[in-house]
Amino acid sequence: MGNTQSTASGLLTPGKFLLVILRYAFPALVVVAICPFLGGEVLNFTDIVTAVTHRGPWNADSEIFFFHRLPRVILAFLAGSALGLTGAVFQAILRNPLATPYTLGITGGGSLGAVIAITVPNLYFSWGIFNAVQLLSLVGSTAAMAFIYFLARTQGRLSMNSLLLAGISVSIFSGAMILFLRYLANPNFLLSVERWLMGGLDVTGFNEIALLFPLYLPGIGLLFLQMRSLNQLTLGDEIAAGYGVDVKRVQQCAFIGGSLATAGVVAVAGPIGFIGLVVPHIVRRLSGVNQVIVLPASFIAGGAFLVACDTMARTMFYPREIPVGIITALIGVPIFIHLLIGIRR
Repeated sequence: MGNTQSTASGLLTPGKFLLVILRYAFPALVVVAICPFLGGEVLNFTDIVTAVTHRGPWNADSEIFFFHRLPRVILAFLAGSALGLTGAVFQAILRNPLATPYTLGITGGGSLGAVIAITVPNLYFSWGIFNAVQLLSLVGSTAAMAFIYFLARTQGRLSMNSLLLAGISVSIFSGAMILFLRYLANPNFLLSVERWLMGGLDVTGFNEIALLFPLYLPGIGLLFLQMRSLNQLTLGDEIAAGYGVDVKRVQQCAFIGGSLATAGVVAVAGPIGFIGLVVPHIVRRLSGVNQVIVLPASFIAGGAFLVACDTMARTMFYPREIPVGIITALIGVPIFIHLLIGIRR
């Protein structure tokens, strides 16, 4: 019982916490540092350094590095970190190992909004740096979040069972509407729909990264603020309340924070799957169930995982590029099956 209470309280010495996080941060830093230099075209490191220090012309290698590969790696890390963290939080508040932003329908709502923007004739507009696909994806994710939250509220409280069921319902409905729109759409638009639904991080410059921040920063901040309370919440609502946790507030903040972060990612990168499902499982296998470790470790590992997958996506069949969502699924499914087999044993 004493061990359970220690785990629930999230007590952890600073030295041990730092050591565990460094085990994730160092490999992630290596991945992020190396991947911008990997690709079908070999870059000359000296030319890049020369261009940065203004001792030479802004050459082709510098253009590729600073306007294509570096922004792409940064976007991949930010998107992957949000998905990994959100998956860990949703699994904690629902006490369900299969809970992810996809399970809860938030990604489905964003996908439906994007498909509407792509398939409806003449529906093209922009607002600042946002285009129609990004804006309607954002609207779809936000609408799905609000609707699921409304359905899951029971007598002023957020019912976790209702939340999961509402999310699955919204996800199924969004999938059906996407199929309906694809059936009605002009065939010329179908390739764009398929490409978007597979997820992608093909960017030029840093505008797409800026699109993340209005929802990404408050969402991530809300999730990390619940870190210690989530330890008690994983033991059950009554036990958590006995520790002095405001269960209702923590559940609401965790759901809203995860939804905001996911909506920002989906609006920019599309629906990239399996990161929020697989990464938290691996982290818990390696480092235990203390949420004070699981959340930042899932954040770091999720970012590094998506960077590595995206690098594979753009290099394996160069000059053709595979949508990164395919890579995450091909890698994520075997890992998850292996984890399930391990749990059964």
